[in-house]
Amino acid sequence: MFLSLFDLPWWNLPWWQYVLITLVLTHITIASVTIFLHRHQAHRALDLNPVVSHFFRFWLWLTTGMVTKAWAAIHRKHHAKCETPEDPHSPQILGLKKVLLEGAELYRAEAKNPETLEKYGHGTPDDWLERKLYTPHSGKGIVLMLLIDVALFGPIGLTIWAVQMAWIPVTAAGIINGVGHYWGYRNFKCEDASTNIVPWGILIGGEELHNNHHAYGTSARLSNKWYEFDIGWLYIRVLQAIGLARVRKIAPVVRWQPTKPMVDLSVLQSVITHRYDVMTRYARLMNKQFKDHLPQGMNVGKLREWLHIEPAALRQEQKAAIDTALARNDRLAKLYQMRQELVEIWGRSTLTKEQLVGKLQDWCQRAETSGIEALREFSLRLKSYA
Repeated sequence: MFLSLFDLPWWNLPWWQYVLITLVLTHITIASVTIFLHRHQAHRALDLNPVVSHFFRFWLWLTTGMVTKAWAAIHRKHHAKCETPEDPHSPQILGLKKVLLEGAELYRAEAKNPETLEKYGHGTPDDWLERKLYTPHSGKGIVLMLLIDVALFGPIGLTIWAVQMAWIPVTAAGIINGVGHYWGYRNFKCEDASTNIVPWGILIGGEELHNNHHAYGTSARLSNKWYEFDIGWLYIRVLQAIGLARVRKIAPVVRWQPTKPMVDLSVLQSVITHRYDVMTRYARLMNKQFKDHLPQGMNVGKLREWLHIEPAALRQEQKAAIDTALARNDRLAKLYQMRQELVEIWGRSTLTKEQLVGKLQDWCQRAETSGIEALREFSLRLKSYA
């Protein structure tokens, strides 16, 4: 006897099993985005076996309709133009509400920009399947997923499919691009406003650790502190263990050596490699000094935030508040000036290595003779990076 359609085993499951199945399906999508689109395609942080790579590409065609070239190009542009008017989805420019609620619309609008695709979309798949199926028929995969869900689960399949379709627009386009540049904690004082939403990157595949990612964009591992967990990195390690992936780069681990009396090329290279760690430690120094020496009537919280933003990105009223605080205290002005000069060292791409060594040595000498004990100690620590 033939089973009727309503007798199929997945048509009459308990409600919690449908919830579990939906979470598993959406988690596969999240894993595909973070491992394939983000770490493999956009940043080349790892290589994937062609079979694994194509599985992720096929699954994303079914569940998102996103085109690999468009996604990688938009994300690369986001890093290149972060927190500027050219950033495709900065909540600092567009507002948190706009990015949180309309992140998918912002993505689709930028995907129609041929200049973005041409400039930032290099190196993405360009095989027969991409040219003939995935790119020109990106919406047909979504329809196929709908038919599969309904066939497997019956009417409840419509709900499962709807959750699948909403998962990436809400979590990635909304939460990561929005909240991940607006609220959370920061391990590194990057030039942008990126934050780690929580230290446990599970629901969104590790993408919750967004500040860590912006500090070291080409790292295959997004966790940085001992208490942080990146489930996407766990999956990559499993793939690597069975020969289906090869990690190309991870964020450097800070190591120390006895303080050198003079800055040499190895110290310079270590400082540049760990520049975000350097600036995070300098930020702590500045925060303590400003707290202890800030003139009465000044807003400590706001100044702490503004002092670590590049001057070109500050609004006029923010610049005015900083200038007022610095004019009232020579000690604070000295710390701020030294910060800007330190940042300029690794921003001077036209100088030779010898000139950069000289610049850093001069900076350390002035720091150690500044009369500010915290600055002297920081300079000695700077010459201990290994």
